[in-house]
This record gives sequence, C-alpha cells and structure tokens, in this order.
Amino acid sequence: VQLQASGGGLVQAGGSLRLSCAASGRTFSSYAMGWFRQAPGKEREFVAAISWSGGSTYYADSVKGRFTISRDNAKNTVYLQMNSLKPEDTAVYYCAADDNRPYGSSSEGEYDYWGQGTQVTVSS
Repeated sequence: VQLQASGGGLVQAGGSLRLSCAASGRTFSSYAMGWFRQAPGKEREFVAAISWSGGSTYYADSVKGRFTISRDNAKNTVYLQMNSLKPEDTAVYYCAADDNRPYGSSSEGEYDYWGQGTQVTVSS
C-alpha cells in the first residue's frame, strides 16, 4: 500500500484546509484510516480515524468539532476537512492505514502504512 498526502499549505487563523490522502496498492476499502500530526519539537499525535466503511469516526479532543474525517472508497481517498484552524494546528500531517482492525485506532503503533506527510502552517 502506498499513501500520498496532499492539500497542506499556509492559512490564516480561522481559515480552512482540506487534506487528501490517496491510496494505491491493496484494496483501500478493507482497512481503517487515520490522520496524525507532528509539530516541531513534539511527538507525533493522533488527530482522527475512520473505519473501513466510513461509518465510525474518532477525533482527538483538540480537534473535535473543527475537523472532519471522511473517505471515498470509490476514489481510494481519505480526507481531513479542517475548519477554524488555530496556530497550534501547525504541524506536518500524516495519513496512515491499518489493515488489521476495521474500526481504526488512536495509537500510531496500530497502523501499518504511512504517507509522506504534508505541511500545514496556520498564521496568527
């Protein structure tokens, strides 16, 4: 499985961005997907996850109500819609795939495949 994240950029606080993660290789619809982020000098942290069917979603408390994860299995793509962005959302965002559990996880150790990351910078 290969994952390609895109959609990052520079945005002002309060603005929005939509990240995309395109998957190739094995059947996309058979595994759960997650988004993680890593800010400079910090550990990588969980942002959101979605089950293989898209029927279940999970969010970190810090983004709940502002970010929305979704997927389009016909396009082999998972999205992260980010609204009301804050400077503390600045980080490199990574998508990841878990082909062992159908419902996703907040633990990065559960994921088997990772994308290359896309930079999100929120200015104040």
